[in-house]
Amino acid sequence: MNSDTEKKDLIVLVADRNMEATIEGILARYKSLGIHEIRKDIRRHPEKDSGCLVSGVEYLRPFINQYNYALLMFDMEGCGQEHKTRLEIESHLEKKLNDSGWNKRALAIVIEPELDIWCWNDSPHVEEVFGWTERRPNLKDWLRIRGFLKDHQIKPDKPKEALEEALREVRKPRSSSLYQLLAEKVSLQKCTDNSFNKLKMILQKWFTE
Repeated sequence: MNSDTEKKDLIVLVADRNMEATIEGILARYKSLGIHEIRKDIRRHPEKDSGCLVSGVEYLRPFINQYNYALLMFDMEGCGQEHKTRLEIESHLEKKLNDSGWNKRALAIVIEPELDIWCWNDSPHVEEVFGWTERRPNLKDWLRIRGFLKDHQIKPDKPKEALEEALREVRKPRSSSLYQLLAEKVSLQKCTDNSFNKLKMILQKWFTE
């Protein structure tokens, strides 16, 4: 068994490469988060969202003594339990994580409906990363014209489809590097998504200087 001084800070189990890149980008901005630099490992579950849901707790079990904390992250869309609420799924998994031996040192974050919702932020960097700088109409107006965004909305109902269509419009490929670049540039304070704010809150709780 490793001693506490040999443990790394955090292991994160994610569903796919885009989520891995996003977490890499966010954790690289530890100063903006108000936390210390984290010694971490990010792993991808081979069976993606449904795998994280069904066997993510068992996947993380061998690492209980190697890391101080753990996060289990995946999309609601595609997990196989879309009829439940995000909070129901998270609560169920967190109980399983605690019972498996993590003892309040692990949390689940279910992104509803999917990771792409984090990309839609009021920051001007979104247009920059998407390749929409100085285009007319601007990105938000284009989303409204194309029916992805209603007048009262901040984020589209179908974030992945909106993202794919916007990138197609500017002939820009959708790649994990785009997600990492967004995470590195976009304001961490402006995101209104509940799952993102849960992530930010727990990182600050666990790793504040």
